[in-house]
Amino acid sequence: MENVILQPIEVGGQTFKNRIMFPPLTTGYEKNGMISEQDMGFYTRLAKGGVGYIVMGDVAPINSFSPTPKLFDDSQIPAFKALADSVHAYGTKLGVQLFHPEYDVDAINSLFMQKKFDEMRQRLHHDMMFFTDEVSEEMLMAIIEKMCACAVRAQKAGVDVIQIHGDRLNGCLCSTRMNHRTDKFGGSLENRVRFARMLTRAIRKAVPDMVIDYKLSIVTPQRGKGGIDEADAVQFAQWLVEDGVDMFHVAQANHTGNMADTIPPMGVQPYGFFVKIAGDIKKAVNVPVSAVGRIVDADMAARVIESGMADIVAMGRPLLADPDWGTKIAAGKACDIRRCISCNKGCTDAIQNRQFLSCVLNAENGYENTRSIQPAAQKKKIAVLGGGPAGLEAARVAALRGHDVTLFEKTTSLGGQLNIACVPPRKEEMRRAAQDLIHAVCNAGVHLCMGQTRTAEQLKDAGFEAVINAVGAHSAAPRIPGIDSVNVADAWKVLAGEQQVYGTVAVIGGGMVGCETAEYLAARGCKVSVIEMMDKIAAGESVTILPTLLENYKTYGVEQYPSHKVKEFRMDAVVCENKDGAEVTIPCDYIVLAMGARSNEFDAAALEAAGIPVYSIGDAAGKAADISNAIRTGYDTACQL
Repeated sequence: MENVILQPIEVGGQTFKNRIMFPPLTTGYEKNGMISEQDMGFYTRLAKGGVGYIVMGDVAPINSFSPTPKLFDDSQIPAFKALADSVHAYGTKLGVQLFHPEYDVDAINSLFMQKKFDEMRQRLHHDMMFFTDEVSEEMLMAIIEKMCACAVRAQKAGVDVIQIHGDRLNGCLCSTRMNHRTDKFGGSLENRVRFARMLTRAIRKAVPDMVIDYKLSIVTPQRGKGGIDEADAVQFAQWLVEDGVDMFHVAQANHTGNMADTIPPMGVQPYGFFVKIAGDIKKAVNVPVSAVGRIVDADMAARVIESGMADIVAMGRPLLADPDWGTKIAAGKACDIRRCISCNKGCTDAIQNRQFLSCVLNAENGYENTRSIQPAAQKKKIAVLGGGPAGLEAARVAALRGHDVTLFEKTTSLGGQLNIACVPPRKEEMRRAAQDLIHAVCNAGVHLCMGQTRTAEQLKDAGFEAVINAVGAHSAAPRIPGIDSVNVADAWKVLAGEQQVYGTVAVIGGGMVGCETAEYLAARGCKVSVIEMMDKIAAGESVTILPTLLENYKTYGVEQYPSHKVKEFRMDAVVCENKDGAEVTIPCDYIVLAMGARSNEFDAAALEAAGIPVYSIGDAAGKAADISNAIRTGYDTACQL
């Protein structure tokens, strides 16, 4: 039986080949607002993988400072046409999402040209807060004209869909929280949505043959500011259909300063957290509706449609992790999809740090033009030492290239540190990463030798032609007085269930492992303190996860001691020195070490003497890092063999 998400659907007189949608995401791929080769590679790869409808996010009809695509001049049309032609080659529909920032773009540009940077920054901050209330009717009409001109350019480029952004300036005007106007654009629901309706009608008139998709950004009682209140959303949607909207993309409104509202990390929001709200809109309108929000596997996506809650399923991060949803489902291999773990590390965090979109699980994402798995010119017999994420990825890629790959893992389970990374609060979704890597390695035909190690001499004698060293790392234990005491435990062993602690616990190290271990123990009834030598705790934590972590610290009473250097471990306390040089004694029953990791050693001398190359990857490559480094180094090394 065909999966329902592969069934075609009619939208505004056009046929979409399936129900898989890539929603509007800021990618950071554009160069000065111009579509780049990176854009072309990324969006074309999505189309090739079977996505039916792609929306390019935040396309600006003006020359703004926003790090997004620009379509304010006819000279930009050819680049959009090249992109449209590229995705059309795979039968995919392309949409552009039109938006205007909630600040006075023209005024900011003028100040920039005059090099009045301080005044520009002040005005930018001011306008972010107040432009919604201050923008004149004349300027709003000019903005509509620019939006329509942008839509016409998109039509000339062969773009199929105009998506109207329901956040940003548009959403702020609709919002009861952001709009304090007293003219015809403020106050009542009719007034607050006036601009959105005028814009929709104007675009319908400007491009009568294009599909109009409206991102219906909804402010729930719990989250969001710039959008329509949930209580008014049905009425607003019905009005927009009258104005010419052909479909709705129903999503959480943002403009909160915390992207966790709209792109929630693992464990912060339930799966499918916006599906029911999408269903409420679908029941009230006679046009297709797309749902989005933590829809992570093919069965869940199918369920959304079969339940009547939506007609199209939008998946942003899941399609970064694996762009081949469509082709894998069509081949009856949905179980082969690499599932997103909602970590936000490579995607949301990267964008907020002014980097470009990528994925920690998919080394090709963002590098589509330079990374791909190609058949090996010469097939080799390869050994991979270690079954953590780096070793698993290297084994997978090497086997797919045609090499004869054997993976040796000294324990009786695969996954390495992923098996403890999934233990702290909200982190159980990390388990998917291990499950999918193991599945992929088995699919690729890798020979698995579990509970076994091999020396360099043994590998040489067995005839291996190349060896990938992925033996990982171990938890660091600096020589601090008292470190061998019975009350000193190791964070990795605590998370693995190999060591137990109770009572008052001092966690030494305020990095990600230490902070998550502290939260894990606090949730289980321990009274926890986190001691960190640097001046900031949780410095490496995702900006979308950090607020939840700190809120839980507050709930559980976790005490934080940044800028404290440990001097001694005692049976009843940790002795530290604070930044002023004063001695501080922190009472505790147990001490849990989370002071980083050190690479495990592998003696490769016999292999090197025989001229057999050895490649160290992941944590074994001299410095312990993260899953992104493990996957990237595993992938790249396997592609070099």
